[in-house]
Amino acid sequence: MPPVKPSTVLGRQLGDELRRFREAALLTTADAAKVLDCTKGKISRLENGHVPLRLPDLNALIAAYGIEDATARERLTALTRRANRRRRDGWWHQYNSVLSDAYRDQIEMETICSRIRTFQVQAVPGLLQTAEYARAVAVASRGWDTPEEIEQVVQVRLHRQERLVGDDPMQFWAVLTEGVLHQQVGGPEVMADQLNALVALADRPNVTIQVLPFSSGAHASMLGPYVLLGFPQPAALDLVLTETATGNTWIEREADVVRFQQLFDDARMTALPPTESVAMIERIGTKTKP
Repeated sequence: MPPVKPSTVLGRQLGDELRRFREAALLTTADAAKVLDCTKGKISRLENGHVPLRLPDLNALIAAYGIEDATARERLTALTRRANRRRRDGWWHQYNSVLSDAYRDQIEMETICSRIRTFQVQAVPGLLQTAEYARAVAVASRGWDTPEEIEQVVQVRLHRQERLVGDDPMQFWAVLTEGVLHQQVGGPEVMADQLNALVALADRPNVTIQVLPFSSGAHASMLGPYVLLGFPQPAALDLVLTETATGNTWIEREADVVRFQQLFDDARMTALPPTESVAMIERIGTKTKP
């Protein structure tokens, strides 16, 4: 059964109307970005229905676009309220007590993106983690206090992985440094199971896994992990998520996004090809077995 996604139809409908009003007012996305004090990328995602629109921001755009017709104003307000209400019905909201705002944003973006490319230097990406590996990561992070909270975090991780299966799975491409394969997260048994899971996942047509070996030496992505999220609309810009110990940061400025795209292209070209990467994972997995 395919994963249940939050409907973005209302968001797209709202975005389409706002785009038409903006264009009718002869304003660019840069002009709209100045109104909301944000980036052009955010305006693009608003108009594509990818991010929610707060009522104060809607009112600011209504004023900037010169929308004086009362019926149009009421329709836009009603659409905004309905779209935001629908977004709040996402499955992840049942886990609000253990999710940060940034993590909720990440999950929502995962439900509507069409592809993810990620570079990881220390841990297996969350969308590829086994339950025991995810549990060991949650315990080690010290971000949650009780076994109940940790179990909820694990369930969130497993729920997210439904985007890799079903009728419309996302395309997922991960480049992992060799150190990810050697880090004994959860101990030898947990790690051996995780490496076996990576081999199985790499066999899926929508999943690509590459390993950047120690022998590759210095490379452009050494400063840390990142995630590139892509969306199905042709004009939609990628979104970048950088991960740190104190929280995740979204990057949306076009020049910065292009830089991360270049970093990933460099990483995948430097890494072993997928078949050789899987062979390395299997070899390390065999040595890791307790």
